[in-house]
Amino acid sequence: MTQGSTSAKSKFLSLGLMQQRQLTISSIIDYAAQVFGDAEVISRTIEGPIHRYTYRDCARRARQFAHTLDRLGLKPGDRVGGASWNHYRYLETFYGVTGIGAILHTINPRLFTEQLAYTVNHAEDRFIIADAACLPIFEACRDLLKGVEAYIVLTDAAAMPNTGLQNVYCYDEILQGADEQFPWREVDEWTGSALCYTSGTTGDPKGVLYSHRSCVLNAYAFNTPNGVGVGFKDALMPVVPFFHGNGWGIPFAGPMAGANLVLPGCDMEMGKLHELIVGEDVTVALAVPTVWLSMLEHLRQTGSNLGRLAKIVTGGAAPPRAMISEYESDYGVTISHAWGMTETSAATTYSHPPNGVSEKAALDIRATQGRPVYGSEIRVVDDADKPIVPEFGTPGEIRARGYWVASDYYKTPDKPAVDANGWLITGDIGLIGSDGNLRLTDRTKDVIKSGGEWISSIDLENAAAGHPDIVEAAVIAVPHERWQERPFLIVVRRQGSDVTAGDVLTWLSERVAKWWLPEDAVFINEIPHTGTGKIDKVALRKQFAVGKSGFATGET
Repeated sequence: MTQGSTSAKSKFLSLGLMQQRQLTISSIIDYAAQVFGDAEVISRTIEGPIHRYTYRDCARRARQFAHTLDRLGLKPGDRVGGASWNHYRYLETFYGVTGIGAILHTINPRLFTEQLAYTVNHAEDRFIIADAACLPIFEACRDLLKGVEAYIVLTDAAAMPNTGLQNVYCYDEILQGADEQFPWREVDEWTGSALCYTSGTTGDPKGVLYSHRSCVLNAYAFNTPNGVGVGFKDALMPVVPFFHGNGWGIPFAGPMAGANLVLPGCDMEMGKLHELIVGEDVTVALAVPTVWLSMLEHLRQTGSNLGRLAKIVTGGAAPPRAMISEYESDYGVTISHAWGMTETSAATTYSHPPNGVSEKAALDIRATQGRPVYGSEIRVVDDADKPIVPEFGTPGEIRARGYWVASDYYKTPDKPAVDANGWLITGDIGLIGSDGNLRLTDRTKDVIKSGGEWISSIDLENAAAGHPDIVEAAVIAVPHERWQERPFLIVVRRQGSDVTAGDVLTWLSERVAKWWLPEDAVFINEIPHTGTGKIDKVALRKQFAVGKSGFATGET
């Protein structure tokens, strides 16, 4: 045997004999159309009426949109900005844009005008797709947008709004005559597919560019039992907007599972959401904790139930233990807490208690951030970037890596995403227990260090929110002459309650260490939130400026 043939044989023997198929986003909607073609996508449209069609219809229209973009001259790698609430037309664009090798930049319409314009310009979006509810945002900042060539409004001709923007197309009209069998472009699975920007609370928003491969693998993990555990018998309702962390992967995970997809549009009124949950037999619903706190109020006031809803997944902030307990005991709905961020393609850990544990132990685990699903890893490091052994139960900064975790920020070389060892720098503080569950204690920018010891604002907020007369709580640090910093509590009363600050502090004294007790508590009508549903502590620090006494003062 010659040397060449020996080398060829060695190479042949070292490779697996599996078909080499690219993991592409377009393969998901093709699968849904072929295998679960009659499964439904139900939407509350921006115009108001309920619209329903199938995954087969969605795939057909997505190909038409891909063909339309091709005719408009969109090239592989070009960016298309999308600003829309969750409905069927926006879902189609996730496949139409990525199906020709372009990148969908999901724009958060809740950003400040300057921040929104920054993300559009930084991404170099050629086209903007927007529904009628989001179009005024672009009218307000059009003079700040540098490279946008045209706008596509996600509606039909009858509902097309008047606008002063130039080069505006009606989505349904430009789809007419486009090829329903338009072939997807062949793309490498490592090609960029979707672009999301962080909320920018500490500077300019940073771009996270997902690949086809990362989106497909993240959707796989989402649907496993250790993730959300969605299958074709489910009806999945993402209240979380598609612009928040790529919709937590739901635009891909839902069709992959063959589940009915229930999209609530822009109307976040609790009665409207409840109507969809019960009327469309929703079994799994996802949103930030503030939504589920408001839903509890609605259920108490109306005496309603939640139909077939069996599982709530929440993230973006820690859900109060009292809320988790009330949903399970009063409505038979389990809550799983997912932890992640834009840089981790949304969730990378999920809280699921094992079999055989007590009710209290199960609640304890559901209140944690849970354990990583396969494909992601987490660890906690000290100030010297040395890993902390989980058994020690010592808090530190959380780091993450995995198949759907960012390696860099988009076009931002001066702001590294990872440390010297290749782990994502999350900015979260927490600890990992001996059971592998992550317990978040704070954000690095929110941590309270009093007398050299850390106080968890998250634990204080959860304890305060457990009071039966408290709807929501937030804790910020205020300077202290002796202890450097002390916690300051800001709470929202339940409607009709006359609970006092003293009552709340007494409640806390029975649930947290004495040295954790806040210096004071104030009541406000509403706690501000960021565009992604998190408590806006920057706004609270501004609202409650620190007076000469060292205590926070502000409008209540």
